[in-house]
Amino acid sequence: MDKIELTIDNKTVEVSKGTTILEAAKTIGVHIPTLCHMKLHDMGIENKPGGCRVCVVEVEGRRNLAPACVTEALNGMKINTHSMRVVNARRTVTELIISDHPYECLTCAKAGNCELQQLAQDLGIREIHYEGEKSVYREDTSPAIIRDLDKCIMCRRCEMMCNEVQTVGVLSAINRGFQAVVSPPFEQNLDHSVCTYCGQCVAVCPTGALTEVDHTPAVIRALSDPSKTVIVQTAPAVRAALGEAFGLEPGTLVTGKMAAALRRLGFDFVFDTDFAADLTIMEEGTELLGRLSRHLEGDETVKLPILTSCCPAWVNFFEHQFPDLKDIPSSAKSPQQMFGAIAKTYFADKQKIDRKELVVVSIMPCVAKKYECSREEFSVDGNPDVDYALTTRELAALIKLANIDFHVLPDEEFDHPLGESTGAGVIFGATGGVIEAAVRTAYELYTKKSLPRLDFEELRGMEGIREATIDFDGLPIKIGIAHGLGNARKLLEDIQSGKSQFHAIEIMSCPGGCIGGGGQPYHRSNSSILKKRQMAIYSEDKMKILRKSHENPYIIKLYEEFLGKPMSEKAHHLLHTNYFDRSTIFEQED
Repeated sequence: MDKIELTIDNKTVEVSKGTTILEAAKTIGVHIPTLCHMKLHDMGIENKPGGCRVCVVEVEGRRNLAPACVTEALNGMKINTHSMRVVNARRTVTELIISDHPYECLTCAKAGNCELQQLAQDLGIREIHYEGEKSVYREDTSPAIIRDLDKCIMCRRCEMMCNEVQTVGVLSAINRGFQAVVSPPFEQNLDHSVCTYCGQCVAVCPTGALTEVDHTPAVIRALSDPSKTVIVQTAPAVRAALGEAFGLEPGTLVTGKMAAALRRLGFDFVFDTDFAADLTIMEEGTELLGRLSRHLEGDETVKLPILTSCCPAWVNFFEHQFPDLKDIPSSAKSPQQMFGAIAKTYFADKQKIDRKELVVVSIMPCVAKKYECSREEFSVDGNPDVDYALTTRELAALIKLANIDFHVLPDEEFDHPLGESTGAGVIFGATGGVIEAAVRTAYELYTKKSLPRLDFEELRGMEGIREATIDFDGLPIKIGIAHGLGNARKLLEDIQSGKSQFHAIEIMSCPGGCIGGGGQPYHRSNSSILKKRQMAIYSEDKMKILRKSHENPYIIKLYEEFLGKPMSEKAHHLLHTNYFDRSTIFEQED
């Protein structure tokens, strides 16, 4: 590409033609503050409406200040990014934004993680000179996400994630002036829209306009109630990100410290969702082999490709937007819900506890898990299999609230029997991990031979859509992988059109998979952080003595004592589910 040369803060910079001033400044370590701008480098997507005007800079020869995020750097430009004129303009703009913002920092869920709060601090703003009318909008609370649009600054990052990355199409800016708002169509509530609750809007919102529904108060009450037995499960992706909330480097595994912290919080049993991931593989892998066998026998009614079903946001996505494909995904419940079903039957029976006195808490990287555990089909006589779901962020806040010094905690093990897992269970947290875990088991169940290798590098990576063919001892199995719902849409459209040649497809809603979930420590879709978390997941897999789900001794025992065999009548009743056509549900309600 053609190169240009310009001067930024008296430093000579050489960049490619077409580079913005903001990006050019980054190459020499000059920080220009932004609120509306965000760039997802790996996806080639950039949110740069240039609306907030916080990033203005002074360009020699120009009368007006220029927004750095949308102004192209030109050859010979001389730019000052922090002149007093620039600083004064940024302070003025920020004061104007704050003048239409609630003064609720002490009680805001994003306090300490609010970019507007940080910007005001960096600019030394101590009073607002532009008091006046404030816009007021109703609060919208769904099963997973709260919209408090009095705190919205119209940066429209959420709109970019919802429309361009996830292609869900729920959020867009409507109205003008004080009535301007980012909303679902016709200003519906989220629970009356096609929102999947993936939480990617929450993950990128710079203020408290979008936050998760907080189950922490309910969990504290349960832990304080001596009549309740409170158990906890922790998802695989949590251990690769929780440490970031305590100042540790991204990708630092904190599995043992996490287990120790949960015990000190008062949980009666500390279990691992990885156990349920191994259980999921037994059911999903058996279902895959069953469909393949019937397909090979010429059964034209077999639904292929089989699609993984671990991600509730993805389930919500196809129920709303691809209901004609609802018979294709595996009927296996997610690991979270399988764990809850087994905890409130098998484990409750062993402990002689009434299920109504057993409280199951999940620690999840995902906002949609809050919605998932509230679905009616995952309850018995109104008692849910999983009572509450906390995000990784909420667990970190609870640990700090309990005055636990995370850094000095010893490494502790999970409890048994629902805490034992294999390496296959832990890789569920990364894109490609579910299908790799399934391959490890399905190969050996199908061929009756040991795998020649355990690491399927061709299934790993961060490309949005990947494909590979795995040789099942002479039977080629074609596999597709997608992360991010925009990529999932492409694969689903291929299935609809008859173009898909895959036997199995793994889909995860969030970029990077669960490691990039909407409930993880805020990473603003920084791909380097996601890659470090991914490496942590695979490193824990390698450290495991057992790395194939069907070798988990507690899973074997569960089937021997309780379930019988994979896909048995009892297993199907407890561990499988149905999907619904939700494309017209709101029309019917109206």
